Amino acid sequence: MFGLTGQVHYPLTSKEGWGEFVAQYIEAPPLLPPAAVQRLDPAGFEDYQRQRREHHARLVIVSTPTIRHIAATGRKRILLNQHQTSARRGLIVSGPSGTGKSTSITQLGKNFEQLTRRRQPHQAGLLPVVYVTVPPAATPKMLAVEFARFIGLPLPARFSQVEITNQVCDLLCTLGTRLVLLDEIHNMDIGTRIGAEAADQIKYLSERIPATFVLAGVDVDGGGLFAGRRGGQIASRYTLIPTRPFAHKTSADQNAWRSLVATLEQALRLHAHKPGTLLGLESYLHQRTGGRIGSLSQLIREAAFVAVAATTEKITRKSLDAVDLDLSAEVQDPQRTRRRRAPATAR
Repeated sequence: MFGLTGQVHYPLTSKEGWGEFVAQYIEAPPLLPPAAVQRLDPAGFEDYQRQRREHHARLVIVSTPTIRHIAATGRKRILLNQHQTSARRGLIVSGPSGTGKSTSITQLGKNFEQLTRRRQPHQAGLLPVVYVTVPPAATPKMLAVEFARFIGLPLPARFSQVEITNQVCDLLCTLGTRLVLLDEIHNMDIGTRIGAEAADQIKYLSERIPATFVLAGVDVDGGGLFAGRRGGQIASRYTLIPTRPFAHKTSADQNAWRSLVATLEQALRLHAHKPGTLLGLESYLHQRTGGRIGSLSQLIREAAFVAVAATTEKITRKSLDAVDLDLSAEVQDPQRTRRRRAPATAR
């Protein structure tokens, strides 16, 4: 919970952490002229370097077509559900890892909460959005506990599943919760008794809490979530939005990918980086990452972070190639993987 500076950092799955995320406004630090950098004293220079390192560590959230589609669909569902007393409609975001699922739903939640607070600036104690992740092998009680933990609701050990669920539902109704984000739902195996009971718990919560439920997980549409009677109930109430890696076959695919790369490059704050370098490497970047936005973000952020720390102040093909990515991305280029694993003498 404590960062390197001693500052307390709360997880996103708590109202404190979520509140920090909603209030966060990321402003890129200015890129000072060389003469101005030379005039900085040691403390000022270190602060300047720290600001740029932190900027590149988080970089920007790119508004991809998928993020915009989920945001637009989510807003419509919230509006349509306002006067529904039951059978409210929700969303399920499903796709491979690294395709922007969590980013999409958290951005939807952040935008909705910001809008709600602007419209009701004097109403204290609101909790418009809840963000919860499904724990592995989740039981109905574990799900209820995750909701209670987000709220900060104290739970005596003797509390039963029913008692926790009732307290959670009553409190979220009182706090005006209108959007529930439930991530990592692939941890819930509906083919097992416990998983089926957890799915029933989600359905029960969605009936008790007058909110729009948005679920996200890895390839959940192929994992039996919509099978059988329970699956049929889920399928009848939720719209499925798939996420997938960026393709690179057609001109439209390539233009979309180039736009993504260009947006990330424009956010860089490096003194010696030549604009257009990353755009010229867009095919290489697609090959390295398999079109996954999560892998692309990691690749560019780490290369930029190193460029500041090592004072090279630029990103090159060589510096990008030195970054080790997640396994899903690395398998896209077996030759590079073999080169990286070869003994130094062989290389």
